[in-house]
Amino acid sequence: MNLLKTLAAISSMTMLSRVTGLLRETLFARAFGAGAYTDAFIVAFRIPNLLRRLFAEGAFSQAFVPILSEYKNQHGQEASKTLADHVANTLVWSTLFVSALGIIGAPLFVYLIATGLDKQPGAFDAAVWMTRLMFPYISFMAFVALAGGVLNTWRQFKIPAFTPVLLNLSFISASLFLQSHMEQPIYAMAIAVFVGGILQVAIQIPALIKIGMLPTLSWNPAAGLGDPGVRRVLKKMGPAVFAVSAAQISLMINTSIASRLAEGSISWLSYADRLMEFPTALLGVALGTILLPSLSKAQSDGDPQEYSDLLDWGLRLTFLLALPAAVGMAALAKPLIATLFHYGKFTDEAATQSSYPLIAYSAGLLGIILVKTLAPAFYARQDIRTPVKIATGVLVATQLMNWIFVPYLKVSGLALSIGLGACINASFLYAGLRKRGIYTPKAGWPLFCAKLAVACVLMGGAAWFGGQQVDWLGMQHQTLLRVGALMLLIGLCGAVYFGALFAMGFRLRDIKRTAR
Repeated sequence: MNLLKTLAAISSMTMLSRVTGLLRETLFARAFGAGAYTDAFIVAFRIPNLLRRLFAEGAFSQAFVPILSEYKNQHGQEASKTLADHVANTLVWSTLFVSALGIIGAPLFVYLIATGLDKQPGAFDAAVWMTRLMFPYISFMAFVALAGGVLNTWRQFKIPAFTPVLLNLSFISASLFLQSHMEQPIYAMAIAVFVGGILQVAIQIPALIKIGMLPTLSWNPAAGLGDPGVRRVLKKMGPAVFAVSAAQISLMINTSIASRLAEGSISWLSYADRLMEFPTALLGVALGTILLPSLSKAQSDGDPQEYSDLLDWGLRLTFLLALPAAVGMAALAKPLIATLFHYGKFTDEAATQSSYPLIAYSAGLLGIILVKTLAPAFYARQDIRTPVKIATGVLVATQLMNWIFVPYLKVSGLALSIGLGACINASFLYAGLRKRGIYTPKAGWPLFCAKLAVACVLMGGAAWFGGQQVDWLGMQHQTLLRVGALMLLIGLCGAVYFGALFAMGFRLRDIKRTAR
């Protein structure tokens, strides 16, 4: 399997997801701006979304995929299907139970996550209503996560990568056609989440049937709990929950802190977060998706050299693409925010304020993506405890940085703390891999990094100079012209960066890689 070609295919699907995601955010900003009710929706969506990332996607995938890969390589299709049946039954029933608790306890959850919203009764009540409607989303996503783990193990990457597009399309449809018919327009977005979850489940079913791995669920919630494979997955999930949750818990704490800052702070942070997630998903998530099953296979085959070589390829690709993304995001923060969101009710102040946390996020973008590259190296070896220990320290460090930064930088301090926390996380993950002899860097890293530094400086200069030549906020009513100017500037930056690398001897063949 050509890993670079596979990465390009996954990234193209992810790009479609992120483009539609940015379109949904643009329409959301145009319709609702940045205020109390947008804060309420973001808080309401963040609660089930956090649980989705903890239990359905992140922790579950990291525990399930290596064990499923082991079953597939050592025990065959029938044993793998039985394991998938039993795991699916346990996962779906447990998330349904959590959803029921969430619906009942929604007022308490909203109060704990965003204490500042209780000062705005209308916004608090709206957040509670939307939380209740969206809580079943975690059950939908539990099944989607299991389906994605199965399909990725069978190296069917496209459907899982395309799936998030359906949620974005649901959001877009609600923004364009539904919200104007609602007594409280923001409720349309909560409905869109529920519908999007159903659509994401539906698209998995034909793909699973095609490979003979559609799970069979039982009406008995305890069915399959006696399966040794299920117990292994659950045992691994325990520490994995905390490993994945570190950044998410920090984000929830940040939401609570932001709710006590100026009105709109949660929204400013959220818009910046959406843009930060674009390169994170395009490279970090896509690369992690490829690496985890490939590393699991190398581990199962007892091939440490292949294991190390796969990691080296992933790290080089991360530095090659994440560094210029961070530099460009910092230099073009205001142009990006203005072009994507500065319409309708999204004011000049909201655009300016949202650009500051985006600049802060850029300081830690490389670390955020590196974590998604390095962590699979532990998960593929079924070592969850090491990332957990690191995540615990990083969570504490992040909140200490909040205590230092927020009084001076306000909402930007929250973003900076998360980014720097990710850099600390990545540093300790890397040190752990080196100490255990799991990863040995191949020759040429110092020269490679020197070339990247030169290219990034040149690109950053071009981005900053080009960004100063346009009045991005003043072009609010000239959408096509502003979009064209931004695309031209991004194209120029890409040409400068890769042109400089080419001039220094870099060629595409240098990062080609196949998996055995």
